[in-house]
Amino acid sequence: MVKVIDIVKKWALKYKYLVVLTSPVFLYWLFCLPSTLFKDPVSTVVSSSDNILIGARVATDGQYRFPILDSVPQRFKTCILHFEDEYFYKHPGFNPISIAKALKHNLTRDSRRGGSTITQQLIRLSRKNKQRTYWEKGIELLMATRLEFRYSKEEILKFYASYTPYGGNVVGLETASWRYFGLPSHELSWGQSAALAVLPNAPALIFPGRNEAQLRAKRDRLLQKLHSKGIIDQTTFELSIAEPLPQKPLPLPNIAAHLTERIKKEHPGKHITTTVDRHLQLQLNRIAQQHYSNLKSNQIHNLSILVLDVENRKVLAYIGNSPTDHEHHNYVDIITKKRSTGSTLKPFLFAALMDEGLVLPNSLVTDVPTVINGYHPENFDHSYSGAIAASRALSRSLNVPAVRQLQHYGLQKFHNDLKRIGLKSLDRTAEHYGLPLILGGAESSLWEVTNAYAAVASSLNHYVGSSSTYRSGEFAEASYLQEAAIDFGKAQFQAPVYNSGALYHTFNALREVNRPEGDENWEFFDSSQPLAWKTGTSFGFKDAWAIGTTPKYAIGVWVGNADGEGRPGLTGITAAAPILFDVVGQLPHSGWFLEPYDDLVELKTCKHSGFRASIYCDETQTSLLPESGIKSPICPYHHQITMDATVSYQVNSGCYPLADMVHKNWFVLPPSIAYYYSNTNPNYKPLPPHAANCSNENQNLMEFIYPRANEEIIVPKDFGAASHEVIFKVAHPLKESTVHWYLDESYVSSTKEFHELILPVKTGSHTLTAMDELGNRIVKSIYVRRSHDGD
Repeated sequence: MVKVIDIVKKWALKYKYLVVLTSPVFLYWLFCLPSTLFKDPVSTVVSSSDNILIGARVATDGQYRFPILDSVPQRFKTCILHFEDEYFYKHPGFNPISIAKALKHNLTRDSRRGGSTITQQLIRLSRKNKQRTYWEKGIELLMATRLEFRYSKEEILKFYASYTPYGGNVVGLETASWRYFGLPSHELSWGQSAALAVLPNAPALIFPGRNEAQLRAKRDRLLQKLHSKGIIDQTTFELSIAEPLPQKPLPLPNIAAHLTERIKKEHPGKHITTTVDRHLQLQLNRIAQQHYSNLKSNQIHNLSILVLDVENRKVLAYIGNSPTDHEHHNYVDIITKKRSTGSTLKPFLFAALMDEGLVLPNSLVTDVPTVINGYHPENFDHSYSGAIAASRALSRSLNVPAVRQLQHYGLQKFHNDLKRIGLKSLDRTAEHYGLPLILGGAESSLWEVTNAYAAVASSLNHYVGSSSTYRSGEFAEASYLQEAAIDFGKAQFQAPVYNSGALYHTFNALREVNRPEGDENWEFFDSSQPLAWKTGTSFGFKDAWAIGTTPKYAIGVWVGNADGEGRPGLTGITAAAPILFDVVGQLPHSGWFLEPYDDLVELKTCKHSGFRASIYCDETQTSLLPESGIKSPICPYHHQITMDATVSYQVNSGCYPLADMVHKNWFVLPPSIAYYYSNTNPNYKPLPPHAANCSNENQNLMEFIYPRANEEIIVPKDFGAASHEVIFKVAHPLKESTVHWYLDESYVSSTKEFHELILPVKTGSHTLTAMDELGNRIVKSIYVRRSHDGD
């Protein structure tokens, strides 16, 4: 019997609740709230690493409406609750007492009084402030109670603070705090918090600066209420009522304008906390302003600066353009735009050559007039060194050695390397770029190039600090997102691109001041800390680069005109390098790169040539060099020669007694290299002459400088002239020698000491012969054509 009664009771309860749950009012209440309370578009908001606003962009509806707050500041919360809804934490969404008082007031007086809670006001905001009627009030009341079931009190306060209008296109507490006081909301004082708490309540005062007396009275009454309740003390009260009221809205911070625009495109309507160091950004903004003021006098209007943290590959400062005007494209973010790379890729080739064991840091590389398949590279100042240490060629940014080394290393291999280090902008084939790739024949962005420098620095740092391992994802792209974790991949013993020994010696070479030959401005650059740096200048003086790195920071600078207009004097060393060193001066010291001992070996090298020492190298030195240097060539320039007893002439066994011969080691360069090398190295000693009765058949003393190998001679268009003057030049190691010139087997002239000749030559094929008084003879086939032939 008891069991039956229990079952009946259960059915009765179930039936009772079923009636309630199926009533129309309850069903409306249950589903009255939309899934998303506010569908309004929000602004893109950008904060620095210390969570301070550095930029914002208006929402698509023209309002400055920041994304919803993470929390409501305590002072504002206290003010808004005591002004709008003291029983907020006690009511279920509506306050019956307040509604009753408001109803009585509205029925007995001409003025209107509202009894809405904060929850009801939030519903009204979400419904776009529909016309106030008792029917609408009833809907708001139902929705308010439903809202209290869906969200916590704190969440409701965050919605309210984020969507309350503050006049004009200012929506939300955080927006109002910046527009009216220039502060983040959590830094608002009691007086400022009170002013913003009462402001939306008074439509007539919605524009600060008008009706200031009424706004002040409302604020002061609220402050008096807080004082009377013991929330603020007497001193705070007096200071608060003395504070000025908000006036005309202030402009929002915009200290990283181009980064903010970039974030607006990549993360629209989000509040993004970046890795930007706000203090550094402000300092670099001033540096950019100062240099722009100087550069614009030469009609150079644009520049960009990027600073990355080497260790975590995060953006520390981002200046996309100079503070120029719209006419000069101030809206363009040049950091992300493809520009000719100039010489900024040369360090990667230098590292690649050492990594392959093709050169050592001080190996002599050739620097003479060069033609490769019709391509004729030239150094910046049109001079030549003959032979120069590879590291010195890099530090002086010589073009001819770089092109010759690229051909030696392999164009396709180097193109592949550049793709692996993150230069994604190189989207054409290696053949499309050709050998000019190393001199700026390709385009990349400051973002990619600076990231590549940061990555090689990080690779070296990680190797030294992690038991000689590398990371597979070392060349991951940099990020400006504070919360983003960059995946550097797994630990491995194989280098992702370049080994540490090669990188270490590359940075050492770049630590030496690099400059175009003949430009002495470098002497005035003195960094407050060690810096590996490289400049670059594109063809036509359109792009000036300066990239530098320390173990901690990578800095990229670009200077030029956004529209591509070139300007005289627009070079990396004169326009970009001064900015680079000013930026470095703002960065903390980070020392120098540590030696990667596990990837270095002791090698004996020739002091004169920089190659691995041969048995004929008299002066040698032992250094810690990249391990791959074991595979590098033996010195090709030291030979043993046989001389007479006076050590004045070369002899051989066919003309001189064996017992009287003297064997001597000699540093010998090929004639064309020696010709230029001796001009800058006065201590260079050419080979001594052969004795009068000794043959020198195996020695090639002379070499053509002009015309070069594989070079076609092109003369101006024919305007009736039968022949055209062409310059011919021969290198001869013996300064007192006489060279006799023949064209097509006919004698034309002789030269002494300086073997340069201008001859009238007809178009077509010819044979040029040069012979000295000792019978040394060289012959070259040449072809001369007019500039319009075959074009």
